[in-house]
Amino acid sequence: MNIKQSQKVFSLYKLIRRCASTEALAADLKHIVGTDNVTNSAAVREQHNHDESYHVGRSPDVVVYTRTTKEVSQVVKYCAAKCIPIIPFGTGTGLEGGVTAMEGGVCLDLSRMDKVLQVNPEDFDCIVQAGVTRNALNSFIRDTGLQFPIDPGANASLGGMCATSASGTMAVRYGTMRENVMNLEVVLADGTIIKTAGLKGRSRKTSAGYNLTNLFVGQEGTLGIITEATLKLHATPEAVLSAVAPFKDFQGAVNATVAIMQSGLPVARIEFLDENMVDACNRFSKLDLDVAPTLFLEFHGSKNNIEAQGKTAGNDITSVKEKEILL
Repeated sequence: MNIKQSQKVFSLYKLIRRCASTEALAADLKHIVGTDNVTNSAAVREQHNHDESYHVGRSPDVVVYTRTTKEVSQVVKYCAAKCIPIIPFGTGTGLEGGVTAMEGGVCLDLSRMDKVLQVNPEDFDCIVQAGVTRNALNSFIRDTGLQFPIDPGANASLGGMCATSASGTMAVRYGTMRENVMNLEVVLADGTIIKTAGLKGRSRKTSAGYNLTNLFVGQEGTLGIITEATLKLHATPEAVLSAVAPFKDFQGAVNATVAIMQSGLPVARIEFLDENMVDACNRFSKLDLDVAPTLFLEFHGSKNNIEAQGKTAGNDITSVKEKEILL
């Protein structure tokens, strides 16, 4: 037998061993979460080896669906004892390849943990499981006059948004996930379950002890698996006003942004696109925007209030544009 033949035999041997160990792994996990919640189907594993980015890695050996924090804890304890890698998976809408299984292991799919556990309209907060998506939460609380305004491009799971400290176009007014998470339930690497702000942590301000909540927001699964989150809610605006302002050059848009922010306006969105991106938007969405550096703004409030906001912003923009003409 030559070297190439030996390598083929060895590779086949490793594949057989891996298949055998995967079957044993799946069987053990079925005892923990039930037969219907574990699969090593090639198609399902392939669905869980990538997100919305261009990164594609190795598929996990097994995909496990959990419904409770206790199940997550039991799976983590088992995997820790066997030194098996774990990859938490929400909706797979990430853009950085964070869900790829570089070393195989167990993909822990939290999408079935999709319950809104508690809504407290009088306190402007709610408690949700990690698999609840932002659109699902906003639909659930629509009749309360409240909203959860953090809006990354995709309809991501709230657990994933906490784990990645997600943001969106309304961060200028409402902040990012970091400013809107009050408490987290987390399963640590050994299976221990903790609450980062205490068992009933719903206070908006505390000066006692470490800020564990902030530690776990944005840790991307490296410190633990987020299974539940207590989130701040905000009033749904009575009216919304949008504005589009093209400029002669990039600096004009920057100057206008600074002027608007310094004026103290509670602007809800302020986004900048250069001429290349505006042209791309025109081509893709069949728009006819001026191909120039452009600001897109949005104001929230009562009808009278947003009209006043829009007028003030318009004056700031006009002032900047007049200076552009003089130059």
